[in-house]
Amino acid sequence: MSRSSQYYEPLGESADNLALMRRLDELHLEHPLYGSRQMARHLRREGVVAGRHRVRRLMRLMGMEAVYRKPRTSAANPEHRVYPYLLRDLVIDRPDQVWCADITYIPVSRGFFYLVAVMDWASRHVLSWRLSNTMDSAFCVEALDAARHCGTPQIFNTDQGAQFTSIAFTDRVRACGALCSMDGRGRYLDNIFIERLWRSLKYEAVYLHELTDGRDVERVIGSWFSFYGELRPHSSLGGRTPGDVYRGALGEAA
Repeated sequence: MSRSSQYYEPLGESADNLALMRRLDELHLEHPLYGSRQMARHLRREGVVAGRHRVRRLMRLMGMEAVYRKPRTSAANPEHRVYPYLLRDLVIDRPDQVWCADITYIPVSRGFFYLVAVMDWASRHVLSWRLSNTMDSAFCVEALDAARHCGTPQIFNTDQGAQFTSIAFTDRVRACGALCSMDGRGRYLDNIFIERLWRSLKYEAVYLHELTDGRDVERVIGSWFSFYGELRPHSSLGGRTPGDVYRGALGEAA
């Protein structure tokens, strides 16, 4: 290893790229079917000059991909087993029956963070969340451990991202007695409730604030999750809040 590599610090994204990433995030929420080509075309109509390869690189950095059914052309890595989707035709009507988790991108003025949340499917209650500046599995495992203080699911559903297929994460899920379930490749509708959560979070909180650093992100997101769980009524829950439904149903079961 060369001496210079010991002192090298990778450069962050430019201000232009960060602004472009913010717009890509907004477009992905509105048009999840867009791949890098269609994103570049849409940006061009808005007067933004960005080539397809630049857009593709930034989308990969953000953990973003177009939503469509992809053929499985290669075997899964034996160290990253992909589990079947277990929720098809399943009636989910009680807390702790199914939990789900997902990761999204959070822009700040000089960079970005990744946010993972663990949600109870039936009540829409967010059980835990964690921020990270890297896309490793550690912060996902931390969120899972924090959620375990609330209860134990029968099924834990995620997408096929490397963080959730990692041995560290799946072993932790199975150790608590839950079954692992994973969406089909590119099938965001398989985890639709947490996708709706991200849309609400970004339009009701993230995009309304000028977030500058991790402390700003934690403050704004923490405040919104408290509002979402304890004060924001859901029509699908009969006008009740996710927190009331989650705790109330558990109390009735006890």
